[in-house]
Amino acid sequence: MSGKIKLDIISDVVCPWCIIGYKHLEAAILELDLQDKVEIEWQPFELNPDMPPEGEELRAHVARKYGSSKADSDNARINITQAGAKYGFNFDYYDGMKIVNTIDAHILLDYAHQIGQQTELKMRLFSAFFTEHKDISNRDVLIKEAEVIGITTAQALALLADDEIRSRVQAQAAEWQQMGITGVPTVVFNRTSALTGAQPQETFKQVLLELVEQQN
Repeated sequence: MSGKIKLDIISDVVCPWCIIGYKHLEAAILELDLQDKVEIEWQPFELNPDMPPEGEELRAHVARKYGSSKADSDNARINITQAGAKYGFNFDYYDGMKIVNTIDAHILLDYAHQIGQQTELKMRLFSAFFTEHKDISNRDVLIKEAEVIGITTAQALALLADDEIRSRVQAQAAEWQQMGITGVPTVVFNRTSALTGAQPQETFKQVLLELVEQQN
């Protein structure tokens, strides 16, 4: 991958601004025709590592974690939905929607990177959670999504049962936090600089242009 711009995207699959930020970044890459000149690796980040298996109702979660009122929550959903729609992503929030634990998703994403299908799986999981009303902490759901990008049921079950892989992925997530990353999405450019938040397409474009110039 020498000569390519390395983009590490630290994110969680239940983070709405992570898919919005990626769509902005993707649009900047396409506008500059850099598809073959960037290498993207999605890095694990658990927004709620202590989330129990049953999850937590989303409105109750944002009220507890951020002190948001129902009106705040409603406005946030409207803003997120509009921001997604501008770049072709459909958010479909619904009553009873839950926030869930994502460690199993990150384990499968780790393997998907090894087989060159990580972005494909990441997009599947974003759509499953935000558009298709699926519980992506449910292993049956995860396994079906993984099958779409070429991970067999047997492979997925083996990965999810491997405590060593689980510990390694959790350690990776912890390592990014130890480096000072506390908010997602964060995009790290060539392991030298970073932008946090769903930055505008134009901002990503400017950074990418500077990196291309440096390489030239």
